[in-house]
Amino acid sequence: MLDKLDAEFAFGRQALDVRAYRQELLSSNIANSDTPGYKARDVDFASSLAGALKKSGGSTAGASNNAPLAMTKPAGVSQGMSMAATEPGHMTGKARLIPTGGPTDDFGKVAYRIPSQPSLDGNTVDLDAERVQFADNSLHFESGMTVLSQQIKSMLSAITSNG
Repeated sequence: MLDKLDAEFAFGRQALDVRAYRQELLSSNIANSDTPGYKARDVDFASSLAGALKKSGGSTAGASNNAPLAMTKPAGVSQGMSMAATEPGHMTGKARLIPTGGPTDDFGKVAYRIPSQPSLDGNTVDLDAERVQFADNSLHFESGMTVLSQQIKSMLSAITSNG
């Protein structure tokens, strides 16, 4: 019984986890908009969600796990770049989000944005674009929370009904 409930909420839970992870990356980009040499980072939401669902055994509601989900790809993200680590303490370019009370999930390879306006100091953050992506991601996160809470309310209603 619990495995069926878990499977019912798997898509929403994973989508919210990926959205929260993306929000961390976008807020980091905004915070480092004046840092020389900082490269703006993002994740491909569709492939990250599909990968997270594939690992957890969830379904994408009839969509293939290899096919990107419609309207979820961020604009201007490159896939083939990686950071060069010249010292042992350097970051690898692959960040992780540890959800509260849940297992550690890997939401895919962090990609770097292709700058629309290159700067002289090497910073690739376009503050206006990052703010738009941040607001868009926030809106999608809030709508995902609304959908998930409605699912929980309807399940509670079905459980507590006298019919």
